[in-house]
Amino acid sequence: MHSKKFCWPVFLYIAGYHLLLAGALPVYFLHHSPSWGLIGSMLALVFISGTAITAGYHRLYSHSSYKAHPIIEPFLLFFGSLATQGSAIRWSHDHRLHHAFVDQDRDPYTVKEGFWHAHILWLFKATRPIETKVVNDLLRNKQLKFQHEYYVPCMLASNLLVFVIAGFISGDWWGAFLFIWILRMFLLHHTTWCINSLAHYWGTQSYSEEHSAVDNYMISLLTYGEGYHNYHHTFAQDYRNGIRWYHFDPTKWLIWTLHKLGLAYDLKKVSDFKIQRALLHHHRDDLLQRLQQSFHDQQEQFSGKVIEIHDRLIEKLSQLQTLLEKTKEMPKKILLPQIRNAKKEFKEEWKQWKAMLRLIRKRIVA
Repeated sequence: MHSKKFCWPVFLYIAGYHLLLAGALPVYFLHHSPSWGLIGSMLALVFISGTAITAGYHRLYSHSSYKAHPIIEPFLLFFGSLATQGSAIRWSHDHRLHHAFVDQDRDPYTVKEGFWHAHILWLFKATRPIETKVVNDLLRNKQLKFQHEYYVPCMLASNLLVFVIAGFISGDWWGAFLFIWILRMFLLHHTTWCINSLAHYWGTQSYSEEHSAVDNYMISLLTYGEGYHNYHHTFAQDYRNGIRWYHFDPTKWLIWTLHKLGLAYDLKKVSDFKIQRALLHHHRDDLLQRLQQSFHDQQEQFSGKVIEIHDRLIEKLSQLQTLLEKTKEMPKKILLPQIRNAKKEFKEEWKQWKAMLRLIRKRIVA
């Protein structure tokens, strides 16, 4: 990187605490044994501040996927400052550019420049000026504007506070500094950075191949539920990342709980019909590509069948959606026979679709 485009303060800070941790932690273990309370507190703070980033910086401020009661925002901003990832306005600005220009030159942490660029090296580039039009809505929020203007004092104050509390309770000031501040920051930074790197590198593309984002359950365990990244980039305004009940997405559960307590509202959620259509379109395109590569002799026959079943499924899905929308205007019991019949027809078409999937994949493997 050219020196004029290199951000030395950020580089020295990140490189400095990595070197400090690498040198001081072994020395500490030679003379001390950290208490389980200290380790537990560190892990709890990693999780809490990481969730504040995903629930606050990401889903609330970057994507406006829900609205939070004003009493909640100070907590999100305190633990967001504790995470040491910049102000909410700066973070959201870069993230909105990432979504608008994913995998392009204007994407701040594009994976197209390599895994390590997306993970950490992008941070060492000179900070781009904030484009007001990108975060105009956030600049009207007084709490966000205050945190942005006084970010460094906010970051230092929050980190000093948890360090002092941990040191006072444990009596191990050196351990509190290493575990509660430095090692916590190291773990939190790298798990968050995995969303920019691993979540664009290692996994499946279940909903779209138009961008590099992937879904990976293991990554969701490291990133507080952000591992269903292909879904997120396809439906960015959904307050959920993991849409199934069994998907690990603690941020989704937090937002849902706040909603039930009256502390979050206007939760944006993509309809099941829209998700189903995206899956069908993706499966169709995937099958047609596979057929083009492997079914030279029967390509036209199978391609026609794939398109035929796909179109029928989309039609049945639209019919079912229309019927369910009509229940808002008239009693559901009147439409119940038609709804049951539409569901039955969709299931029959879906069975044919699954059979087609198995047949084509089996023949490709063979």
